[in-house]
Order: sequence, then C-alpha cells, then structure tokens
Amino acid sequence: MAATGRPGGSGGDIEHGYPHLDTVRAALTALYKRLSTDTVHAFGTSVLPAEVAFDDDEELYAGAQRVAHALVRHLRLPDARVIVAFREMDLAANVELTAGPEYFVELNARFKSHRRDIGAALAHEVMHVYLHRLDLSFPGTRDNEILTDTATTYLGAGWLLLDAYREHGPFSQKLGYLTPEEFGYVLAKRALLFDEDPAPWFTSPQAYDAYKAGLALARRDARQPPLAAAGWADRRRYAKDRRAARDPRHAGRPGGPAAGGGYAFEGNAPLRVSFPCPTCRQRIRVPVRGPLRARCALCRTELECDT
Repeated sequence: MAATGRPGGSGGDIEHGYPHLDTVRAALTALYKRLSTDTVHAFGTSVLPAEVAFDDDEELYAGAQRVAHALVRHLRLPDARVIVAFREMDLAANVELTAGPEYFVELNARFKSHRRDIGAALAHEVMHVYLHRLDLSFPGTRDNEILTDTATTYLGAGWLLLDAYREHGPFSQKLGYLTPEEFGYVLAKRALLFDEDPAPWFTSPQAYDAYKAGLALARRDARQPPLAAAGWADRRRYAKDRRAARDPRHAGRPGGPAAGGGYAFEGNAPLRVSFPCPTCRQRIRVPVRGPLRARCALCRTELECDT
C-alpha cells in the first residue's frame, strides 16, 4: 500500500480559497473521535524550526534521516524506523505502508537541491504512517490526503507544509492537497487551541498571508450563533430564523441555515438548536431558552451561548 504527496506546480496550478473546507472540518472531528481530547492536547508543542532545519553543508542522507527521526519522535512512534531515499518521480513523496517497524519513504529528487522543504515532505509522509497505525482513513485518495494534511497541521508539523508555499515571479510551489488558505485555517485552529503563534517560523511571506486569511475564518467559527460572541447581524438573522422555527406551520421540521450559519432548529416542544463546536466541529444540541453554557461532549470545550 502506497501513500503519496502532491508536488508543487506553476502559479496557475495553485488553487486558493476553501474548496475542501467540509472535508477539513470532518477530518478535525475524526481526529478527536479517534485520538481523544487528552491525546490531542498532548501535541501542545509544535515541531520547532531547529529540529527540522537542514544546512547546505549537512550530508544529504544523514540529514534526511535526522529530520525523519525528529518527526517520528514528535508523533511518538518510538518503534517506527523511517528510511529515506530520493528518486526521480512526478510526486513529491511516497511512503510504503506496511506492518512496520521499517517504513520506506521516497522523496522527489528535486529535494536534493531544495533541502529546506525536506521537512515538509517528510511531515506529510510520516503522518501517513501515524494514521495507518491508528487505522484512521477516509475513503478515496483525495479525502484521505486531505485528512493527512489536516492531521499533520493540527498535530504540530503542518506549518512546514504551509511554509513550503512560495510564489516568486515565474516560480511557484505548494506541497500537500490543501490550499494555502486551508492550511492557514487548520494551523489557526491549532494556534487558538494552544495559544501558539506560528508566525515567527514562516520564511515565506505568502505562507504568512495564507495563515492570516485562515485565522480570520477560524475566528469566525467562534462568532457564529447561537454562540454569545456572535455579531449583531448574525444575531439578528438567528432571531429571525428562530421565530420562523417557532411558527406552528413549521412544527416538526428542521429550520435554520445549517449550510450557511451552521445552526439548525429541531423539534418544537421544546425547540432545540444544533450547531458545530468551534473547536472540533462535532454538532452540539441545546434547548432554545436564552443564555446558557454548553459543553462539547467530544472535545470538552465550554461555550457561552445565547439561544
């Protein structure tokens, strides 16, 4: 079984925005369900730049093994031995997923002259090993690669993948399957959870811009009704939808913009509202009765709501 990574492309090949956002959010929920909140919180410290830095005068294969070992150590895979090789291929990287304990990772030969991105490529491939051992996967190559990028980023190594995104005139590069802004979004969700600022680690100005865009979206997740931090316009829209849900003509039918605002009204006696947890995206259901405090059963986040 082989897991693969996507190489960079020309400027026109780099997709932007949030086309995979639903899958990214589903991946966050899957991580919490499979790992538990305590295990997620055990990854409170990211891989630091010094652990994956690669000097030009360092021997190529020894340096690649050193970086791979740092990533294995970060993911607490003590009995996993990752052997790194380089060859000409279309993909950025490839890992053979076997029963272990040895895993063979092949990197595109171009990384021999682009050593600063070896850590990013290895982070994605080592995460494939981690998820394989967890028996956590999504059906289909595309969704499974999005799960891998999301897990790599949320568990503290994916800032490397975002930092590998660069556009300089005719040259452009992006590793992974997420867009730069989606990488920024997942990284921002992690930063908000652990009060961590990854900005000083970026060497790419485009990566920093993508992170700021993702941070804005991540912050909006925490300001959606019925959360008490929602803005005036969203609260007004929520109140209108709540009145419609209470209309006897709508009794027994779900209401509210579940696709847009994220919340949906359910039942009638009593009326309840469901909405995604801003941390893990698991749906939470609470009665519609004004201000209350809700606690996500999955990630244990406590939320101030005004239902």
